[in-house]
Amino acid sequence: MRILLAEDDPLLGDGLQAGLRQLGFLVDWVRDGEAAERELRAQAHAAAVLDLGLPRKDGLDVLATLRQAGISTPVLVLTARDAVPDRIRGLNLGADDYVIKPVDLDELAARLRALVRRAHGQPQECLSAQDVVLDAASRTVRRAGELVTLSTREFDLLQAFMLNADRVLSREQLEQQLYSWGREVESNAIEVHIHNLRRKLGAALICTVRGIGYMLPREVPKP
Repeated sequence: MRILLAEDDPLLGDGLQAGLRQLGFLVDWVRDGEAAERELRAQAHAAAVLDLGLPRKDGLDVLATLRQAGISTPVLVLTARDAVPDRIRGLNLGADDYVIKPVDLDELAARLRALVRRAHGQPQECLSAQDVVLDAASRTVRRAGELVTLSTREFDLLQAFMLNADRVLSREQLEQQLYSWGREVESNAIEVHIHNLRRKLGAALICTVRGIGYMLPREVPKP
């Protein structure tokens, strides 16, 4: 799951980026409000962690601008501003969650996963489609109750498909979910990962929509 971290404190930002990566997130880190707004306008991220006291543009101004533009990317505000009026203003401007520093990394990860699930209409902790169940917290996958071992990329790709079950995703959209900044993407990388998922989880799991992309049906397709 690819997220944007907007934090100008170098020590805290480095710690959050490293910690969230260890918990399975792909993290792009920006250090000012204008950069945060620019990246969130691109809508390549599943969610954002937004500090408020950012240089060049305050986090609340970034949030207000994005929501006025109709951008619905889930935003978790992470800030030292703990006054009730600040929290109320942040939520009224469109924040999906508001957390006071310092925060436990496991709690932050759980809140981010919950935000993304809700944004995709998936209220349950585990994602399920056909006979496959994915647990994002433990990063495990089961098919018909049996544990299946996936690589990191395979897991992330499956998670993207299951969050968007019954929706066609282009190769470009899938690449944006799997690769953070500076990562070189081989031309056939997505196809290789999809081939591996079909081999491990069943050939019918992911459908090819010719000329458009791929789709994971929530129910087994009828013959």
